[in-house]
Amino acid sequence: MRTSLTFRHRVVLVLLALGLSACGGSSDDLDKYINKIKARPGGRIEELPEITPYEVFTYIADAQGWRSPFRPDTPQATGRGVGPRPDVERSREYLEGFPLDTLRMVGTLYVSETKYGLVQTADGLIHRVIPGNYLGQNDGRITEITESEIDVVEIISDGIGGYIERDAAVGLSD
Repeated sequence: MRTSLTFRHRVVLVLLALGLSACGGSSDDLDKYINKIKARPGGRIEELPEITPYEVFTYIADAQGWRSPFRPDTPQATGRGVGPRPDVERSREYLEGFPLDTLRMVGTLYVSETKYGLVQTADGLIHRVIPGNYLGQNDGRITEITESEIDVVEIISDGIGGYIERDAAVGLSD
């Protein structure tokens, strides 16, 4: 058994040596091509574009009556509770567990006089929604359902303690 193992090693080594010897070859064609490219005449280099000098701007908010860029410009963005706020007492709906961009509208459905929007989640399940239901992770409330999209108003943080409303939509996918 030991001799057959050694024989196998020899066979593998011979095959490897043959394989590596096949990789070698002349590079005459490559050398000719490189020499041909080097023999070409050089081209003209374009001039560099002219660089305009930087103009210094002195910002004096009080003297010119401008708003300081370090203060919020909207009354909603003061962070003092002005504007819309998410309802923390409201129980969450199932579709609020998904980011809005992962939800797809796949159609509409009429039952009696009620128009439903059909929303598909990433796992392939389809859910019925009506205006007033919530979608997405930003307290998005459905305001309108049309044949081509579901309109949503989200409540998002303004970054300094307050909230603002933002319009979004889930469009009909092909």
